Amino acid sequence: MKKQKPRYYLISLSTLFFLLPAGVSHARTVSGAPLDLALIDGGFAVTYKEKTVLRHTSADPAFEAGWGEPAFTMKHGSFTIKERNLRITPLRRHAIMGKERGRIAVRFDDAVTVEFRDAEGTLEIAFIGDRKKLNRLRMRLRCGRGEAVYGCGEQFSRLNLRGERVPIWCGEQGIGRGRDLITILADIGYGAGGDAFSTYFAQPTFVSSGRWFFHADTTAYCEFDFTRKDSFELYFWELPERCVIGVDDNMPGVLRQLSGLMGRQPALPSWAYDGVWLGVQGGRDVVAKKLAGAQKAGVPVAAVWAQDWEGRRVTSFGKQLMWNWRYDETLYPDLPGYIRELNAKGIRFLGYINPFLALEKELYREASEKGYLVRRADGSEYHVTITTFPAAVLDLTNPEARRWIKNVIRDNMIGIGLSGWMSDFGEYMPVDASLHSGEPAELYHNRYPVDWSRTNMEAVREAGRAGDIAFFSRAGYTGTSRYAPLIWAGDQLVNWSKDDGLPTVITAGISAGFCGIGMHHSDIGGYTTVGWIKRGRELFMRWAEHSAFTAVMRTHEGNRPEANWQFNSDAATLSHFARMGRVHVALKPYIRDAAREYAETGLPLMRHPFVHYENDPGLHSIMYEYLFGRDLLVAPVIKKGKTSWRVYLPRDEWVHLWSGTSYTGGWVTVGAELGKPPVFYRRDSPHAALFESIKGI
Repeated sequence: MKKQKPRYYLISLSTLFFLLPAGVSHARTVSGAPLDLALIDGGFAVTYKEKTVLRHTSADPAFEAGWGEPAFTMKHGSFTIKERNLRITPLRRHAIMGKERGRIAVRFDDAVTVEFRDAEGTLEIAFIGDRKKLNRLRMRLRCGRGEAVYGCGEQFSRLNLRGERVPIWCGEQGIGRGRDLITILADIGYGAGGDAFSTYFAQPTFVSSGRWFFHADTTAYCEFDFTRKDSFELYFWELPERCVIGVDDNMPGVLRQLSGLMGRQPALPSWAYDGVWLGVQGGRDVVAKKLAGAQKAGVPVAAVWAQDWEGRRVTSFGKQLMWNWRYDETLYPDLPGYIRELNAKGIRFLGYINPFLALEKELYREASEKGYLVRRADGSEYHVTITTFPAAVLDLTNPEARRWIKNVIRDNMIGIGLSGWMSDFGEYMPVDASLHSGEPAELYHNRYPVDWSRTNMEAVREAGRAGDIAFFSRAGYTGTSRYAPLIWAGDQLVNWSKDDGLPTVITAGISAGFCGIGMHHSDIGGYTTVGWIKRGRELFMRWAEHSAFTAVMRTHEGNRPEANWQFNSDAATLSHFARMGRVHVALKPYIRDAAREYAETGLPLMRHPFVHYENDPGLHSIMYEYLFGRDLLVAPVIKKGKTSWRVYLPRDEWVHLWSGTSYTGGWVTVGAELGKPPVFYRRDSPHAALFESIKGI
């Protein structure tokens, strides 16, 4: 490995702004606005935009640094993470090295220099130190006792993270994710039970209700501790490349700054909103039959999504796919011709791809011969077991490997007429791998899903199809929002569980919205069928109701289609699904306006109500309601057997979508029979007439 020079690491002062408690006296100020440093007894405090963000004294140091050794184990994409031989020391002694307008440098214990910079409206903090001696950093930021915290990527089981310790690491979401029997059995059988904070899409980013955000530019493992009453403790397994704090007068302004820093998602094509994306599989004849049945029942179909376009693999886990990225001529004879037939009827065809290669097939042999695969330290190929079978992993640090897979996408997918695909996986990168770039796999692991989305988007752009092709990604990290037009919530259980079922896709969409993701959706009905857990009729219908009020409405048959209730399992379900599809299509003008708002301001389509109602502290206890755009409040029914539902409304003029009854805020109970999910619109919305018209659908 090449010798590395010490590097600067930047942390935005916006994050640190609540560090100084009220009542601390300033001896004197030694810099200019908006960045100031005030000397206090035995230390200093840093303020940014008149917000005190950091306080340091020898008795209460703001930073610790040291060295530790990682201990990772991975099974089926789930990680157990520990550390050994940790030696970390509080940095107590300090010397102010530089004091000029917009820049302050402080040296700690002759080991680490911390430089604070005003950088175009945000606060950056850089760390200079010897990386050979220091690979651990702990930072303490003062906060207000009443602040709520959101983000840290896509969180499924928790929304307000105050009081929690959150690991920042991409991995399998896990099965069950609680303390119940299914989680225990998943752990015993697969080592893939998951927990409250296991997630495909992690990100070292959070937003505080105190109107500020924090982001760390690091790919190392992190732990964010929000359990303390008056400080946030952030722990990094390296000196971060950059930390940024943004402060604003209101939450929309905070999200504008944050999403500008992260990068906003490319726009979805107009056709994406023209109907449901019908997830069907089984070959050309089966797909055609299911599509015809859906259309006869009045289901508006924008696209057929056939994940088995490249072939099928049947395992003990269910019907899975043959990861060889060219169409299966047995299941889909003359697929290009069939796609042309669909396109002539105004229907798109979508497929599937991931960064693995099936060991039985020709694309694997080609990639292996050319050296495009991730290897072990001994030089042998690193084959990863996914569920019950091994697969090779593309080495995306190799420019030639990226060029090769982009050509595969261009020729074998775009070239035969695909208008999009599921861009699956990305979180399985082993931390003990040997990479083409020579960089440590431990530090590349979290960046792998970003490079996977980037590779897909580059293939689309190089084919000249940007703005017309839509792919949707599961795994992600900082930067994914720059490349993936659409995120989906991954593989939930096909049940009502608040740890791994329907409720979790609501928290996932809201939390991702605090990290720069504006376009989010989920598999209608969930994906994972294991043991006794099978998708029922009511669950499918309630999930479809929720999905009608998301960016995209897409079904999935699941890993065991025959065991699950499907959109066409009976006439009542098919009729309900068709109606919710028509509701979704009717909302197209509103959804497109919300998508433009996201592109311009960074406000996500699924957003927590407190973003617009900041003075209502009761909203921070709400997990399963969201604003869909500015003017719709959606409170999906997430319990079985309910015909009414209790909803919390922020203070405003709200109209119940189905009855027309008006409300002004607080807790209300409304009818919620199947087909009429609790949805409200703002009376003074410019789209009020559109919303009113939906009642007749």
